[in-house]
Amino acid sequence: MGKKSQSTTTTTKYGNTTTKNPYASASTNNSGTTAVFNPDTALNSVYNFVNKNINSLLDEYLNPNLNSVTNQAKLNSYTNALAGETQKNLENNIINPLSDRNMIRSSQATDLYKNLSDTATSSLDSYIKELLTESQDNTASMINNLLAAYMQGYDVISDMQKQSLQTSAGNATKTSNSSGSSALSSFTDSSSDILNIISQLVKLFASK
Repeated sequence: MGKKSQSTTTTTKYGNTTTKNPYASASTNNSGTTAVFNPDTALNSVYNFVNKNINSLLDEYLNPNLNSVTNQAKLNSYTNALAGETQKNLENNIINPLSDRNMIRSSQATDLYKNLSDTATSSLDSYIKELLTESQDNTASMINNLLAAYMQGYDVISDMQKQSLQTSAGNATKTSNSSGSSALSSFTDSSSDILNIISQLVKLFASK
């Protein structure tokens, strides 16, 4: 008597699951798991802002300039203060003393004017360099802070996916299908083929 062999196939169907927290939600079904940020939340705002602005922020870091609103305000404030200080120095240290000595048109006055102008220009150049360096440092700090918050959002999404998948797996249903074949059946089929061949050979020799 032949032996019967059996194979079993198990199919798992995950339960439909939705998991939420204040920042994100995730849903799982038999097709997979999807997680998204909840609208109008901090992490969603950071996610959208970084994706939209990271290229311009990197360009601003690599090529700092004076065109930003903040830098323009700082530069204007410094320029106005420098102009006021220069005017004060001009009156107190050059015009008034030379006027008192009737030397306002002397070559010494010209040199003093030039020195004062050069000092103001040098001060402005130094401030611009400091402002650009400060701007680059501030941009770098902003990028670091934004990316840190961005990665926190990534961790939240990953955690939501895991929770949803675990919950769905706990609600999963499993179906087993068994299939088998008999060794006797295979043996009978083979024997039939052999007998058929023998029969054909007998007929062949009988005809000679």
